[in-house]
Amino acid sequence: MRADRLVSLVLLLRQRGRMTADALAAELEVSTRTVLRDIEALSAAGVPVYAERGRHGGFALLPGFRTELTGLNHDETLALLTTGSGRLFGLGPAFASALRKVVDALPEGHRATANDAAQRFLVEPAADLLSRRAPGEEVPDATMIEVRRAVLSGRKLRIHYAATDRPAAWRTVDPIGLVTVRERVYLLATRGGEDRTYRLSRMLAAEELPEAAERPDSVDLDRAWNERRARFLADGHLTVLVRVNPARRDDLLNTAVAVRTEEPGADGWPLLEVTYQDSWHAEWALWQLGTQAEALAPDSLRAALHDRAAAIAARYAPP
Repeated sequence: MRADRLVSLVLLLRQRGRMTADALAAELEVSTRTVLRDIEALSAAGVPVYAERGRHGGFALLPGFRTELTGLNHDETLALLTTGSGRLFGLGPAFASALRKVVDALPEGHRATANDAAQRFLVEPAADLLSRRAPGEEVPDATMIEVRRAVLSGRKLRIHYAATDRPAAWRTVDPIGLVTVRERVYLLATRGGEDRTYRLSRMLAAEELPEAAERPDSVDLDRAWNERRARFLADGHLTVLVRVNPARRDDLLNTAVAVRTEEPGADGWPLLEVTYQDSWHAEWALWQLGTQAEALAPDSLRAALHDRAAAIAARYAPP
């Protein structure tokens, strides 16, 4: 385990440059003291790692240092063999090619056990036990290639985009990064200096432009996504408190825009605070669940569901 950690430490310094002991400890999930001992061990083994003092100091490798660190342990190999997210970014063929190279480089015995283990894991099949299809969206290869190129090259991107309830229009954006959520791919970008988020399945066409994009040199995509998600949920959406039969929980989640909170209920039915696009969307979604869910708030939604149920009951009352 220590050998794997030492390799990871060297790779972190190679890929990220100077890092503090605290940052390395957090990344490797060990104590700062352990990191300092590992640094000493690397230095004693001839790895040119050095310390920089001061407020912005840390540990770094000498410029130009390279070493072959290609050894993969069993779990790392299995992780590569059982992941498939590369296809979401249009990298399916490249991902498959990379896996072939990884497998070919393994020792014969290790190769056989890794392949056997990979056959015993299935990640995100196309449908669940009820034959419901996964919510993934198709993105044309040509569109994905242009978007990916612009994101990686740091150039402006021209997209033909069909927003909800609006005619498709061309717009030029500054791409920042790509994010996948439940098999959907989003482009985080700016337009005229304002944050924008675009779903790739709604792009009818895309074209990488020669002009450099106006964007920072580095970005924290996780933080950027959470900030945009919070703004999206606060912008005219309806928040509903619902109790639901555990057997229909997934059906509830499939109709909601987002889940804010979830906690167990006293009667075994979980209590969820979910967000819908508007009151009509919430009424439609909860009506599909019948008596298997109950909206506890807001009162306006309860009244709307009551009125709809009363109208249906009156229509189908015996003569």
